[in-house]
Amino acid sequence: MFEGFAHVWTPVALASRLGRAPVRVTVAGEPVVLFRTAGGAPGALIDRCPHRGVALSLGRVTADGCLECPFHGWRFAASGVNTHAPLNPDAKLDLLSATALPVRRIGEMIWIYTAPGEAAPVEPVVPLGLDGAGLSRIYVERDWACHWTRAMENMLDSPHLPFVHRRTIGRTLRRRMTTHSRMEISWEDTDFGGRATAILDDKGPGAVLEYFRPNIMALIIPVPGRHLRIHAVVTPAQAGRTRLTVVGSRDFARLGLLDPVFGWMNGRIADEDQAVVESSGPEEVPPPGAEPSLATDRATLQFRTYYHHHLRASAA
Repeated sequence: MFEGFAHVWTPVALASRLGRAPVRVTVAGEPVVLFRTAGGAPGALIDRCPHRGVALSLGRVTADGCLECPFHGWRFAASGVNTHAPLNPDAKLDLLSATALPVRRIGEMIWIYTAPGEAAPVEPVVPLGLDGAGLSRIYVERDWACHWTRAMENMLDSPHLPFVHRRTIGRTLRRRMTTHSRMEISWEDTDFGGRATAILDDKGPGAVLEYFRPNIMALIIPVPGRHLRIHAVVTPAQAGRTRLTVVGSRDFARLGLLDPVFGWMNGRIADEDQAVVESSGPEEVPPPGAEPSLATDRATLQFRTYYHHHLRASAA
């Protein structure tokens, strides 16, 4: 299950989506149902009843925080344990469990660990800005017709900024470029993934990108003494579909008056990327060495290496 995306933590939905009704999301081709338990914590199950395969997301959340199947009323706790099988008082409920997934609410996002029925061996590594007090966060969601690796690679690609984003975040770079300009990309391995810095013509400070395996990018925008970041969460959905969540975080202008402006800008930047990313072929990124690459491709080649040697290899 979760082919090419197994045994990883990933955000899958905004916590604000969890109300009284269960919510269905698809992650790497697998249907998952999210729901809120009686105590308010999230639950996550594979969206199939073990009885007759019905989508549990069509059911309801009971007063005691269990998820009730719409077909025969079987009830499941967030652990997957069957708590009631109507009309069968002698049923061995411990043999009738649904498949649970490790789940956490972190900040305003719901994360799952993509290993059904297993305990997560580690906790999520959360980028600074997606959690914590003292920050305002703006969320923009998009649905792209592409393989998630294409979208993820795009988020780590600094050289495209003065071309695709010439009117927004790449405008300053484009003005500074000449026909003889050189961009130097440095890469530092980290416990969570890596950190890339792009410097144009040896003039700093360069743009800094942090990559959080498997599917989060953080762009650190240099504002002296302030926190300003743009995060891209790239979640595989169904075949050929990717959910992109852009999260802007800042520690200034927090009254909310500028929220629409920040949201509009983040959405515009994402929309500038969409057509280019969706046009890329083949569908998923090839292994390193399969296409011509240059020195400015260092960060994207690091991602391709991780994807093919770890995530993709685990599905073989």
